[in-house]
This record gives sequence, structure tokens and C-alpha cells, in this order.
Amino acid sequence: MRTVRALSSALLTLGLAAAPAAADASPSPSQDSSAAPTRAGTSFRTATEIEQGQRATASGSTGDYLYWSFPADTGQRPTVRATVKLPDTHAAQTWQIDVYDGLRRRQACQYGAQTRTAAADASSVDLTCVLRTVRAWSEPWANDPLPGTYYIRLTATGVATADLGLPVDTEVRADSKDMGGAAAVDGSLSEPLVPGIATKPEDQRENAAVLADLEPEDGWASGWWSDRWVWTGVGGVLAALAGVAGYALTRGAGRPSRVPPSA
Repeated sequence: MRTVRALSSALLTLGLAAAPAAADASPSPSQDSSAAPTRAGTSFRTATEIEQGQRATASGSTGDYLYWSFPADTGQRPTVRATVKLPDTHAAQTWQIDVYDGLRRRQACQYGAQTRTAAADASSVDLTCVLRTVRAWSEPWANDPLPGTYYIRLTATGVATADLGLPVDTEVRADSKDMGGAAAVDGSLSEPLVPGIATKPEDQRENAAVLADLEPEDGWASGWWSDRWVWTGVGGVLAALAGVAGYALTRGAGRPSRVPPSA
């Protein structure tokens, strides 16, 4: 029994130590704010690349489409935030932030203020979009978010004609929360959905402009490993130990003696 209790304690300690390690796998904010982009693209093809945790700024005009892109990997739940600083004088304006995956499919926001209307006296408007957890694999007919490049599009959807072309300053940031093995699925993509992933090696120099340079800090996940394997293994060992302990407690002192009791 002492051996059983010692093994159980050691395995529980191992399991508890594995959970924080998985939680710390999410990207950390970029420390080099001086390298943050100060411009935005005008289309999917010219979207400005940003890292997760990096604050990007850009100046534009009311009515423009502003694009950024960032990498998101398996098991991450991205959150995109945008702030638009409005001119001193303007009418009521409605701004919207949309997020698209590597196949340029618009991804629905789980929650957050994706569209907001700024009053005429408002100095800024804040937008938030929390996406669903990125899956390692999905059915072809499904619209699940998959690992790869994600595109952010920021624009004004409801603007008075007199306000079109007024200067605005924007700020965008993308972060992710690591959801761990609870969000893991069987299967994986052969390659992440990033621009230029299908380009042949000999054609890379000619098509260098379409290749995505950014990827997660630890590289793209293979898709098969998650911390649920640790918890499954620990659970199986604990179940076996519980069976051994239960047998030891219920078997009694051994076989009864065959010697008849003395009269």
C-alpha cells in the first residue's frame, strides 16, 4: 500500500506539472515595439503581416479597406482588437472588423463587438472579435478555422457622404489563448493555409512577394500531439493503481485455515 500511495502521488504531481506547461505554449507579446508595422494593406494580397501580441498602427481615410494578416496555429483561440481614432468633427459612423482564414473564408466571431456605431461626438471606437478555436483538421464542407494565415479587414460600413475621405488613425492587435487538449481533434492538414505554401522550390524566387514570412514562435504544430495524451496516460495508470489498491483492501488476510478448530 505504501508503494501504491507513493506512485499515485508521483503521477498526480506529473499531471499537475504538465498543465501549466501546455498553458504557457501560447505566444508571448512582442517586446520590440519599434519594429511594429505603421501601415496597412489595401487588399488580401497586400495585407501587412503582424505577429501575435504585436501592436500595429496605420493611418487611412474613412471609407478605405485596411488589411493585416497574422499566423494562428492549432489549439489557439485568436482575439482581434482594433481601435479607430476619429477626426474632431464627424457624423455618426459605423465601423466593422472582419477576420478571414487562409482560404479567405469569413470566420464568425464567438463574441465581442465586431460592429459598433460611433456617435457624432465620439473621439474613437473600439472593436473586438473572438474567433473559435483553430482546429488541426476539418471536413471539406465545414467552415471551421484551420491553422495558417488569418486576415483582418477594418472598414467603415455606415458613413455619411460628407465624411468620406476624412483622416483616421487605427490600431490593431491579435492575441491567442491556448485551449489545450480539450480542443484537439484527430487528423491534421498536410500544410498550414498560408500564402505561397504550394509554390515549388524553384519558383520561390519569382513568387517571393506572395510567400508568408510569419509563423508561430515554435513553428507550425504537427497536429497529432496535445496534452490530452498526457492526461489519458495518467488516467489509465491511476485507474490501474486504483484496481490494485481495491484488490489489496478486499482480498482479506488470505485463504482460511483448513485445520478444524479445537473442541
